[in-house]
Amino acid sequence: MILKTLPVGAFATNCFLVYMPEHKELFIIDPAADAETIIAEAKKFDFTCARILLTHAHIDHISAAGAVAKALNIPRVELAPEDFDMYNSPDNAIPPYFEAAKDLPPATDFAPVTNCRIIALPGHTRGGSGFLFDDGNKKFLIAGDTIFAGSIGRTDLYGGDYATLIKSIKENILTLPDELAIYPGHGGATHVAFERKHNPYLSE
Repeated sequence: MILKTLPVGAFATNCFLVYMPEHKELFIIDPAADAETIIAEAKKFDFTCARILLTHAHIDHISAAGAVAKALNIPRVELAPEDFDMYNSPDNAIPPYFEAAKDLPPATDFAPVTNCRIIALPGHTRGGSGFLFDDGNKKFLIAGDTIFAGSIGRTDLYGGDYATLIKSIKENILTLPDELAIYPGHGGATHVAFERKHNPYLSE
């Protein structure tokens, strides 16, 4: 299993490429912006199947989904149904940085993902999701904007709820193994043990 991180767009959103060589599967997680960069990096992998997975539907995580899907012949994106309304909303924009996305492919609920457990992480949005990959050799969590190194996601945006976010982190992330690497939607990676001991938002 190969993981590549691509910080893209005005907010340096992390787009992740997860490649399963034995299955020739490529998972593109949060194609946020800079579609040409994502497409070029994706084409470096010898895949027969490519899928787009979304941790949530905020515009700074989906802006390039249409162009990436078209270039790589991906018919749909996959995300939690609780975020379908945001994904399809013309008001999902952050001008002047991100206008509403155009030509987005249809959204569907997650199908099973190879070597991955999909974890519900509501709080930043209602449909926030994490992807816990484990192929027996490498194990990591892609957590979207639920948690960052030493911080947590915002809850003052549409679909956010602080109490729900804290509950998601404490019950569904901090219960994972100490050494597990966490890759957030912005910024660098962290580990469960570090966040449990040092994240000031989680000491309540």
